[in-house]
Amino acid sequence: MTGKQFWINPYQTELSTRISRVDGERVWLEATIFYAFSGGQESDSGSIGGYPVCLAEKQGQDIAYTLEPDHGLQAGAEVAVKIDWPRRYRLMRLHFAAELVLELICRQTAGVAKIGAHIAADKARIDFALDQPITALLPVIAAEAQRLIDADLPIASAFSDEAAERRYWELPGFARVPCGGTHLKRSGEVGNIALKRRNIGKGKERVEIYLLDE
Repeated sequence: MTGKQFWINPYQTELSTRISRVDGERVWLEATIFYAFSGGQESDSGSIGGYPVCLAEKQGQDIAYTLEPDHGLQAGAEVAVKIDWPRRYRLMRLHFAAELVLELICRQTAGVAKIGAHIAADKARIDFALDQPITALLPVIAAEAQRLIDADLPIASAFSDEAAERRYWELPGFARVPCGGTHLKRSGEVGNIALKRRNIGKGKERVEIYLLDE
């Protein structure tokens, strides 16, 4: 099982660890700060042993990293793992903003069902099965999400089932939500956001989330 340091300290940008296994272009680490795509949140960008990571994949409780074909790394070798921190931090901010928006939409829209999500470094999106446009509700949802952000509340993030690696985030007085992503310490770190509605087909709605202060 890969030790997931990104849950212990999602603000850590460098880690010294050992390679536990090598299979051609792919390597596995004893511990990692390098998040792999999951729950809609994109993988980190960065390097292992000085080689750029081309792909990060979850494999049960392990993570496999695909490097360049000529990496030459061997099992047991000590390596430095580095991530692109500005990108990770944007992903964390957009991820939490999207989680807030999702929770608010589910509370204020009867019969809504989430059908997809994607968190990238430039924007986040959430897709819903909904029979009517969500446009009229967006100003209310955006205002309430921004209120929770501006309150600069502490965000708790922990295991609900450590053996199964199930985690959650919690905002006091608001919600406790299952989620295995990387999370901020405080809601105020998100900054100012904007929401946009996209038409993606009959019976479907998409809400996009943007950061405004960069």
